[in-house]
Amino acid sequence: MEAPSDNALVQASSLASGLLISEEVEQRFNVVKSVGEQCTHDDELMDLLAKKAAPVCYDGFEPSGRMHMAQGLMKIMSVNKLTSAGCRVKIWIADWFAYMNNKLGGDLKKIRVVGEYFKEIFQAAGMNSESVEFLWSSEEINARGDEYWPLVMDIACRNSLAQIKGCMPIIGHSETEELSAAHILYVCMQCADALFLEADICQLGMDQQTVNLLARDYCDDTKRGNKPVILSHHMLPGLQQGQTKMSKSDPSSAIFMEDEEAEVNLKIKKAYCPPDIVEGNPCLEYVRYIILPWFSEFAVERDDKYGGNKTYKIFEDIVTDYKSSELHPKDLKGALSKALNKILQPVRDHFKTNSYAKNLLKQVKGYESSRTALSTEIEALSVNAPNSASSPAAGLQLSEEVKKKYSIVRSIGEECIQEDELMNLLAKKPTPICYDGFEPSGRMHIAQGVMKVTNVNKLTSAGCQVKIWIADWFAQLNNKLGGDLERIKVVGEYFKEIWQAGGMNTDKVAFLWASDEINGRGGKYWPLVMDIARRNNLRRILRCGQIMGRTETEVLTAAQILYPCMQCADIFLLEADICQLGMDQRKVNMLAREYCDDIKRKNKPIILSHHMLPGLQQGQEKMSKSNPSSAIFMEDEEAEVNKKISNAYCPPRTAEGNPCLEYVKYLVLPRFNEFKVEIDGGNRTFKRFEDITADYKSGELAPADLKKALVKALNIMLQPVRDHFKTNERAKNLLEQVKAFRVTR
Repeated sequence: MEAPSDNALVQASSLASGLLISEEVEQRFNVVKSVGEQCTHDDELMDLLAKKAAPVCYDGFEPSGRMHMAQGLMKIMSVNKLTSAGCRVKIWIADWFAYMNNKLGGDLKKIRVVGEYFKEIFQAAGMNSESVEFLWSSEEINARGDEYWPLVMDIACRNSLAQIKGCMPIIGHSETEELSAAHILYVCMQCADALFLEADICQLGMDQQTVNLLARDYCDDTKRGNKPVILSHHMLPGLQQGQTKMSKSDPSSAIFMEDEEAEVNLKIKKAYCPPDIVEGNPCLEYVRYIILPWFSEFAVERDDKYGGNKTYKIFEDIVTDYKSSELHPKDLKGALSKALNKILQPVRDHFKTNSYAKNLLKQVKGYESSRTALSTEIEALSVNAPNSASSPAAGLQLSEEVKKKYSIVRSIGEECIQEDELMNLLAKKPTPICYDGFEPSGRMHIAQGVMKVTNVNKLTSAGCQVKIWIADWFAQLNNKLGGDLERIKVVGEYFKEIWQAGGMNTDKVAFLWASDEINGRGGKYWPLVMDIARRNNLRRILRCGQIMGRTETEVLTAAQILYPCMQCADIFLLEADICQLGMDQRKVNMLAREYCDDIKRKNKPIILSHHMLPGLQQGQEKMSKSNPSSAIFMEDEEAEVNKKISNAYCPPRTAEGNPCLEYVKYLVLPRFNEFKVEIDGGNRTFKRFEDITADYKSGELAPADLKKALVKALNIMLQPVRDHFKTNERAKNLLEQVKAFRVTR
């Protein structure tokens, strides 16, 4: 088809003002429009066809069992109409989506076979494939993951969980059902598909309309001009009364594309078809939406005594005769069976004579459609095979060196799950991998700075390799710094500067940007995220909200469901033996261990959860950068530190809930191995926290003396950081930018 002339383009752009359109465009519009039961919006479709000779149309399917005629014949007719009108059709073989929806037990090999079987049917039944591309979602997404996944995450960030749950009918679920986290991811991904494929038209069933409209809303939200036009086709009902659509999981509701002639005849014979009643009559629907569009007529053969043969050209005449009893259900069914068998015969022939197709059908018929059984084969796809590092070591003799390493590593965690596994690991693996990380989201306080330096240095001294995950995409998902990735990256660089200036030994430390690592290994990472998501219900993931500083009762975005699944996957992507994060991250780390149990993976990550330092004021459970009164920042001047500690909560003789004592215990003693206090009655050096507590409770150590000694120790630790940010131009520039950013929760 030739491209529209310049004159045609001018006309097309002026459609809204009432200018005439060419007959060719009007003809193409009528053909394309006839595909949909509903079009959003007619004027946009007309404008598109006037401006673009070969618009891109997106269609797709989830390979999940045998194909029924609603999937087969309806799609073939729609595609052939669209290509005849000049459209390029991209058919999305949604293998990853079938996997997430747990079709065929989540077995990707079986899903792949079904996808190939679908292609064979389309071609055998007469689909004009000259302007059609069949695209496997897994392959296309893997090839352009750096484009696709940021789009999915942005969609997730911009839509509430409630909005996404409202789209559940696209997956055959309702929002009130027990949903998995994968169902939330599924909707966000399908919304992204239309934009990723650069579709001008979305041609899917009425049951997919909510997610297609979500894509249009996203275009409005992001000021994206080329919103896809939504063409939603009619949904054919099942064979029996009240079946709103054909379902492959209920054979009584469907005619399959390779059904034998006798099977078709029997199914139509048993189909619901009440005399004189048109509404809710599936047989009449099949005539209207399949037979008439396919043959342009409906031929009824009957004895002269019953009215003789009659050929109908329009559906209204059939309805009139049926309502008046001029057309009997038996005659309607006989003509319908004959017409359907004529359409399906080329498919039967192909699957009998073509050995490749015959083998595919044999495999597909052997599969059981399932929405509940979970496959464990993903372990081989995306998780390291179990190794011997954490297998039980009954009777293992531990050297003094191993005991020493264990003592150092164990001292980091307020809690360790499991201590015997940690001992075994250190005995068997000279250089265990330890996973730590942070969300770049503002200035760094001493809980993030001093504690991490101390912990990392302990781990590397015990032979561990530490991978510090700079969770830039996670900060974006959690809407930190307004979700601005450029700002988030600036903060990440600022954090690195602080740790290096603060004394972190980086010889065995790798700083890894999440976005870079995930983009580089997306083919491994995202199937793992999807598998974790499909194995966990929404309630379990919601309980992980604490890792983002959220509660289950807050209004959450879809991104905050995706976040825990991704953080769980990080552990496996980084091949971590030890997870060293705060107690507030415990729930997602435990999710990783539960996942290992589920897939029967032996080398579960050991969880070392460190203590959470409280804020400066009474009742502040942790330091918060969004509340400066709760925190001392790593580049605070000496006078600022003095003032903040002077104003800190520190009740006399009370140890519990006293932040100043906590800072001594978790910051000063681990760094200096002692705590020096200058008292009027003579200086005192403490080596053990228990001695400090005893003196404080007895009144021998007064709050003023404790604070004075604490200030001195903190300023010694922070002085190298201050010096670095005053003398190093890059660091100075980073700090200026970070201080100017508005911190968001």
